[in-house]
Amino acid sequence: MRTARATWAALVAVPLALGGLTSQSHAQDASPSPSGTFGPGCSSLSQKADTARDKVVEAAAAYPELSQLVAATVRARLGGALDGKPDVTVFAPNDQAFKKVTTSQLASLLKDEGQLKRVLTYHVVDQRIAPDQLSNGSFTTVEGGKLTTSGSGSHFKVNGKANIVCGNIKAANATIYVIDAVLQPPS
Repeated sequence: MRTARATWAALVAVPLALGGLTSQSHAQDASPSPSGTFGPGCSSLSQKADTARDKVVEAAAAYPELSQLVAATVRARLGGALDGKPDVTVFAPNDQAFKKVTTSQLASLLKDEGQLKRVLTYHVVDQRIAPDQLSNGSFTTVEGGKLTTSGSGSHFKVNGKANIVCGNIKAANATIYVIDAVLQPPS
């Protein structure tokens, strides 16, 4: 029932009217990687429940700021595939990240299930990535492309573009890093 409500809520929450957002920048520091949840956006995330026992899609659905990602995952029919994997890391674009995508680009992406799956699976790595692996990481995504991470302390970037605004969120089968940009797989 909880999954059905989360799925329904996600389907209802696919707004296509998108606006702009200025990107954030963070200074790098030399402090060690955090061991718990970290990032400047963690305090503003509106978690509805403890997600440590939930599979990744239900865990993401507990955060209203990830409603566009959850809706796109449902639309691409990836929920079962992601929830069925034993250990994954999701670099989860928040709703503000989707606002950076033009309305026409998003509409085109949502119409093409194959391309939508490709973009979404580019945000997923088939292993759990700990914060101490983010400083200078290179990972193969489920889509098959390479994804890189860099930074230190509690300030990290993905592909030199997206900031991790809240990281190391635990789900039963995943670690989630909320990012502020939608990543595009290499051509």
